[in-house]
Amino acid sequence: MTVDKGIFIQNIYYMLSYAFQILKQEDYKSVAGEKFEKIHDLFAAILEKGVSRQIKQGLYREYVPMRESLSVIRGKLDMAGTINMKVRQKQKLSCEFDEFSENNIYNQILKVTIHRLICAADVDLKRKQALKKLMLFFENVSYIQPDKSIWNRLIYKRNNRNYELMLNICYLLLNGMLQTTEDGGYKLLSFLDEHMEKLFEKFVLEYYKQHHSDLHPCSPMLNWNYADTTNDNMISFLPCMHLDIVLCKNEKTLIIDTKYYSKAMIQNYEKEKIRSAHLYQIFAYVKNMDKVNTGNVSGLLLYAKTEDEVFPEGEPFMIGRNSIGARTLDLNCDFKTIVKQLEKIIYDYELCD
Repeated sequence: MTVDKGIFIQNIYYMLSYAFQILKQEDYKSVAGEKFEKIHDLFAAILEKGVSRQIKQGLYREYVPMRESLSVIRGKLDMAGTINMKVRQKQKLSCEFDEFSENNIYNQILKVTIHRLICAADVDLKRKQALKKLMLFFENVSYIQPDKSIWNRLIYKRNNRNYELMLNICYLLLNGMLQTTEDGGYKLLSFLDEHMEKLFEKFVLEYYKQHHSDLHPCSPMLNWNYADTTNDNMISFLPCMHLDIVLCKNEKTLIIDTKYYSKAMIQNYEKEKIRSAHLYQIFAYVKNMDKVNTGNVSGLLLYAKTEDEVFPEGEPFMIGRNSIGARTLDLNCDFKTIVKQLEKIIYDYELCD
């Protein structure tokens, strides 16, 4: 499912604003009021505002390891490099030192993403001009070729927390949305399922955290309900169970497993069916959380509504003593309607008065 067909672009902004609270600050209010026809323009607008805001505060700096040939020693002497200089008859010392610099991985990712947006054909011209002005402030930042390993190097602390939203958008743009053309330019691809899955999950979790904190929304790890006599070696082979969303009130618990698929249902003997893997998954979550079989734990498969003609809607069914349900959340509508759908879930499962 592409965003252009399956979801209002403006709702992407609202989902991001729940996932990243910084979007609710004053700097981004003009973005919230704009109408976007392309997801790429929305992302470019958010980056423009975010980077402008960061430039006013100063680009994030950190100590970066450097190696230079100098006339006097600085930091630690690199003996091998210095000997190589002597062999080449150069009166220099090879030194290794740390420099407090803006030329770090955080700003390097921003720079390459902004550059690619400027070169992309499917971005508004005015937005490109604004991004070009921002590039002047990245003169001392190196270009990098982004790969999968760079994202594991990002650590967010108090002094670079503002980068989290911007670099998440960079991740979405650099992983699948930007593709090099034959003439060396860039074109933007469709915003696909895998790009939306985590955002959809985080949005639903953060919505309940902000509006229903009394339900203690969380995303915990769940242990398997194995017998005490189970062999430890066998336990190590069990897969981890990381639940998307858990809501609790008094003795009732609801496990929500979010799904974002082009086709929520699959055909079996010409009939639309819930995917068996999804049903087995939510069943395993419910049964392993309801250790003493009270029936107070329920499970819900929550699908983002796609263009399918058949959707998993209706009353939940009972498996043993536990309620297992499936329904869709329609993102292609006014955001107030989305809120009503989320509220109806906790009302139907008796988690609110």
